[in-house]
Amino acid sequence: MENLGRIGLTEEQADLLEVATIFCRKKGSTEKARKLLDDGAGYDEALWREIVELGWLGIAIPEEFGGVGLGLTEVAPVMEQLGRNFVASPFYVTTLAAQAIIAGGSEEQKNTILPKLAEGAVTTLALAETNNDWTLENIAATATSYGDRYKLSGKKLFVQDAAAANWIIVSVLIDGAPALAIIERDQLPDGALRREKIIDETKRSYELSLDGVTISSDTIMDRGKTGAALKHIDLTANLLASAEMIGGCQAVIDYTIEYLKTRKQFGKLIGSYQALKHPTVDAFVGYEQARSHLYSAAYCFNEQGAGEIAVRMAKEQAVKAYSFAADRSIQFHGGFGFTYDCDAQLHRRRAIWHASQFGDAAWQRARLAELLL
Repeated sequence: MENLGRIGLTEEQADLLEVATIFCRKKGSTEKARKLLDDGAGYDEALWREIVELGWLGIAIPEEFGGVGLGLTEVAPVMEQLGRNFVASPFYVTTLAAQAIIAGGSEEQKNTILPKLAEGAVTTLALAETNNDWTLENIAATATSYGDRYKLSGKKLFVQDAAAANWIIVSVLIDGAPALAIIERDQLPDGALRREKIIDETKRSYELSLDGVTISSDTIMDRGKTGAALKHIDLTANLLASAEMIGGCQAVIDYTIEYLKTRKQFGKLIGSYQALKHPTVDAFVGYEQARSHLYSAAYCFNEQGAGEIAVRMAKEQAVKAYSFAADRSIQFHGGFGFTYDCDAQLHRRRAIWHASQFGDAAWQRARLAELLL
């Protein structure tokens, strides 16, 4: 575990961070995110094409499948800047789906689907169920075989960007054992998707009914790799979520400081009061600590043992830092802070959303205890 505490940027990370910072600052903002709240897709398709043309979808896809051939280490700075500037896109779920196929797909599935994902074909995952368990192996949905086909049944929750997806990767039980299957969006019957109202309304989430869906046996991913694939999905999702939260944390701190430098109370700038200065410093210290954990996790992600420990530390720190910074911002903005018009609200809601997906801070600490004690 010698690299667990490693902090710093690789040359590729630094280059991508610079490009992503410039692009996302120009293309994203909370104002633009608010304009998309009532949009069906929830993101600008023209902007999505620009992201695709930058090659970001192929960063962590091997060159043999049409990607750049780098790794999640280099995806982290891109995700960070997307979160910092509230750029709405299916980047998170499509990257996560690509990693699922890399980790658990057959060679035919990799050759067929991965090049299309690198070219911007939106793909998502359906893993969460009504049991509210963050352990991905706890599955109730089933796939029953008949001939060379499978009949699915069950319900999935929190399927992000499902309406725009070309494929949906679902977890099911086959003969009592976990498996992953790739469903083409066109295979879903009318009414299979129902839009969910979630805490972070800048994202699009759906409930998916699998009842009545039938798939061919060649859509089942390599069953011998299911366990490893689910673990890889879990760690990848937490790493990318941490990166998005770290970017958001920096943004909400900047937003708060700008307010403290301009708002006056009793003839003085409110930023001059220690009761506001000290928590702001605490928020910044928490952000710096969490960002250090993020890039340490990105660096050693593929190291057995150390990678999982670092990712779970990063997620725990990111949830805490982002939640604290957004909470203080809401309080410092007074009555306005408790309205939806205050941008700190968007950040607090995003922190809650990410805590609800793939394990909150307490859950990550429990997993760390198992790994370290």
